[in-house]
Amino acid sequence: MKKWYSLIDKIYRKESLELAFKRVKRNNGAPGIDGETVWDFADKIELNIEFLHERLKTNGYVPSPARRVEIEKPDGGTRLLGIPTVKDRVVQQAIVNIIEPIFDPTFHPSSYGYRPKHSQHQAVAKAERFMNKYGLEHVVDMDLSKCFDTLDHEIIMEAVSEQISDGRVLDLIKKFLKSGVMHRDNFCQIEVGSPQGGISPILANLFLHYAFDDFMVKEFSLIPWARYADDGVTHCVSIKQVKYLLRRLQERFAMFGLELNLDKTRIVYCKDKDRKGNHEHTSFDFLGYTFRPRQAKDRYGKFSTNFLPAMGEKAKKAIRKEIRGWKLQLKSDKSLNDVANMFNKQIQGWINYYTYFYKSEFYDVLRYINNRLVEWVRRKYKKRKARRRAEHWLGEIAKRDRKRFAHWKLGILPAAG
Repeated sequence: MKKWYSLIDKIYRKESLELAFKRVKRNNGAPGIDGETVWDFADKIELNIEFLHERLKTNGYVPSPARRVEIEKPDGGTRLLGIPTVKDRVVQQAIVNIIEPIFDPTFHPSSYGYRPKHSQHQAVAKAERFMNKYGLEHVVDMDLSKCFDTLDHEIIMEAVSEQISDGRVLDLIKKFLKSGVMHRDNFCQIEVGSPQGGISPILANLFLHYAFDDFMVKEFSLIPWARYADDGVTHCVSIKQVKYLLRRLQERFAMFGLELNLDKTRIVYCKDKDRKGNHEHTSFDFLGYTFRPRQAKDRYGKFSTNFLPAMGEKAKKAIRKEIRGWKLQLKSDKSLNDVANMFNKQIQGWINYYTYFYKSEFYDVLRYINNRLVEWVRRKYKKRKARRRAEHWLGEIAKRDRKRFAHWKLGILPAAG
């Protein structure tokens, strides 16, 4: 395997740092513990780039602790996110820009997380193809307990040093792993794990490449699988094969300090027109989509039952909760155009993601948005306080101007009768 030397000079070049900042600026994001925003950084771009250049060139750069925030998950748990300072994000992005082209070609085709030109939709499509094209009866819906929180730093650095021999780059990556987090004004040193954000995605992907992907290729080459970050599914021909695979995966993950949560890992039977019978689990969630038996037209125009993905109930619940969080009822001072401008980007993002497979399943959520807009009309206009009047007024506008809201373009309009 080729080893890469003398990479640090490519990282600290001013043009490399400027390119990295363009990516950071495009992603925007919240400030770190120093409160500096991307716009603050941009206001003093030359001074900031010069500062980073000199510190990296002289090996004197010291990362700040990440600001830890807790993000609520749809299942009721929390996901820990580390938000680095803008300066740290620029340096980390500069590192990623250099090391990603080195590592990415070595990753498996069924690994889709945190990779250029790889998407969640591709991972879902591959899982569907394996089930319906090859007739595989069982899916193992894997659940890794707190994967990002338990990544072993030594193993990560071992994996990085397999291909990178530049000691200064290795030291810099290690500094970021050991930089710790600030949580509610308390500093926490991190000995294992990597807060989600910054350089962590590519390191986590590299870690799971060795822990899972490489293992599957060498030990279970005939079992197809798809993985996006720590969310993965494997496809088996029988329960016997499933049980053997799970036992081996438990042993493998334990070697890497990871734990396969057997309470949440599900063995699912891919029930369809050919695969019948009673089974405990006949559905599973993968990347916001629920796979289960559904009616669909085949290529001859006939309806039959296939095991297909569509937007899942957990995702619907999470989005409805976010829509309620918009508090439209408190925005009666805004015009309809104002409301559209505030939320259209978010609505379009949901449409882009959840209408990729079996799009009609998402329409209930879009109708829910219309219902909230009707409530907004009732609050804003006294003459339209009655629900029917509010629906009629909004529906008439929607018929005349379908471009006003992203979901109206799809024909999901408020009732105008």
